[in-house]
Amino acid sequence: MTKTIAPYGSWKSPITTELMTAKSIGLNEVCVDGEDIYWSESRPLEKGRNVIMRRTPDGTITECTPSEFNVRTVVHEYGGGSFKVHKGIIYFSNFKDQHIYRQGVNETPVDLTPGNGYRYAEFVIDEKRNRILCIREDHTGTGEAVNTIVSVSLDGNDAGTILASGNNFYSSVRLSPNGDQLAYLTWNHPNMPWDGCELWLANVDENGALQNPKLIAGSATESIYQPEWSVDSTLYFVAEFTGWWNLYRWTNGQAEALHTMEAEFGEPQWVFNMAKYGFISENEIFCAYTQNGLWQLALLNTKSKEFSPIKTDLTYIADVHCGNGFAAFLGGSSMQPLSLIHFEANTRKLETIKQAFEVTIDAEHLSNPQPITFPTTGGKFAHAIYYPPQNKDYAAPEGERPPLLVLSHGGPTSATPSFLQYKIQFWTNRGFAVVDVNFGGSTGYGREYRQRLNGNFGVVDVDDCCNAALYLVEQGLVNPDQLAIRGGSSGGYTTFACLAFRDVFKAGAGYYGISDLEVLVKDTHKFESRYPDSLIGPYPERKDLYYERSPIHFSHKITCPLILFQGDEDKVVPPSQSQAMYEAVRAREIPTAYILFEGEQHGFRKAESIKRAYEGELYFYSKIFKFELTDEIPHIEIDNL
Repeated sequence: MTKTIAPYGSWKSPITTELMTAKSIGLNEVCVDGEDIYWSESRPLEKGRNVIMRRTPDGTITECTPSEFNVRTVVHEYGGGSFKVHKGIIYFSNFKDQHIYRQGVNETPVDLTPGNGYRYAEFVIDEKRNRILCIREDHTGTGEAVNTIVSVSLDGNDAGTILASGNNFYSSVRLSPNGDQLAYLTWNHPNMPWDGCELWLANVDENGALQNPKLIAGSATESIYQPEWSVDSTLYFVAEFTGWWNLYRWTNGQAEALHTMEAEFGEPQWVFNMAKYGFISENEIFCAYTQNGLWQLALLNTKSKEFSPIKTDLTYIADVHCGNGFAAFLGGSSMQPLSLIHFEANTRKLETIKQAFEVTIDAEHLSNPQPITFPTTGGKFAHAIYYPPQNKDYAAPEGERPPLLVLSHGGPTSATPSFLQYKIQFWTNRGFAVVDVNFGGSTGYGREYRQRLNGNFGVVDVDDCCNAALYLVEQGLVNPDQLAIRGGSSGGYTTFACLAFRDVFKAGAGYYGISDLEVLVKDTHKFESRYPDSLIGPYPERKDLYYERSPIHFSHKITCPLILFQGDEDKVVPPSQSQAMYEAVRAREIPTAYILFEGEQHGFRKAESIKRAYEGELYFYSKIFKFELTDEIPHIEIDNL
């Protein structure tokens, strides 16, 4: 087949914004109840509403959530742990009022916590005492929210009885099978849970109170992840005693290693109820681990400690939950979008239950990602995933090199996912090269790599994003005159910082990005309010660093065009941050645009917002890099163009 010759960026693509939204859903939390599998999915066409779905052993899939409910908690603002199913009864947090509801099969949900001002997450059913154990975030006072572990009666009309309090944060509440012990994680400012947290174990008396709580693992400088009980009431957990998150168990008063390797069996706890392993049988753990940025599966025998990798094509795995002889989890690969997957232990077969979207695009249109390692500042190396431009119907004129879009992930302590994403293929199929950077500070490469960013936010991430672009230029893969960078949240900060403090990029796109670090410290939510202490330094003691690394104070150094996108209800990074950057760049007569989305928070959930953002960004690049669009895209106002 003869390909049409056209400049990079102008290729006509079947990957439209309609395809990205109308036929796509978000797959979120997974729960196993007996032989039934439950999960939540977010729907852009329903303004980002989250619903609970159920799949029974015969393959029947049904929607469980009545239309007037939206299953989502905003504890820590980011949420997670929004529902639990126990013996066919669903317990969930409703987004509108943040109350806990109980819902029987084919029944109307019943409000268990009618009081206002409280938020709840991560539910554990204590059947022995007819109650739910969970995390509660109390916003009824005038000061900082108060986080505790509480019990809520299953009979309702109960805001919660406090079981554990006094620390800034709690998570991962786990009740032993016999109901006599409770394990949980806790940490205090200025730590984030991946900097350091503590695993506590307490006895539970007949009245449900906690007795003799004891610290058994973790500290202010050591992170613990996902405590879980086995059937025989042995406590398992993930710890980084060796600098890598590996599996351990608590036995005879000490932590016993199950299998140590230079791999991560955990990840930063940005949301509640994250899980990378579970008990698929009495003596066998089904687990996920990552090496070099790619996730894999394995079985681990708890008696012999035999570790058996499971060969699959998957490169991303999350939310692992197990039943008797099976597991359900979220996974994907370079050619498979995020999917709900069933694993059968006896046959070791994988079955895809639901995909975030049906892949209707010819595989020859899809860019195949390539993990790369590149040299960076200080004689070190950093990591990224590179996507070359790919379109089966088009080729560029001979000698032309493509524009490059550098992606700076949020967090910043997280990692770029490695499954098929239309939001990346949207660009590569039109003739862009894309590099998704796991800069120093990203997870998946051990604690030492993750701590590269400590004290160096705005330095290491900026260097690594710039060096990724320069590396691809040196390889002759991209056009040095068409380098762009985009990012959201802290990735938006890195984008702004790259434009203000380096002279590498020719355009940028910031999504709800941070422009003034000092304003962020004074105006953000509790969970991240002291995060900058480790990333930059304590405030106000190091006020000088907050000033020196805030792009807003150096906007006069920005010489390239910039487009900004922001939700007007964002509580994590308030709109004032994007607004200030927009006004500063516009005042210097540099081409810039600002699009504010009504009713959006931190991250866009509505189909119309997602469509407008991607189309607006593409339109912006077409004007800056001067290529013709084949898409019919609504005009956006670009100042100073």
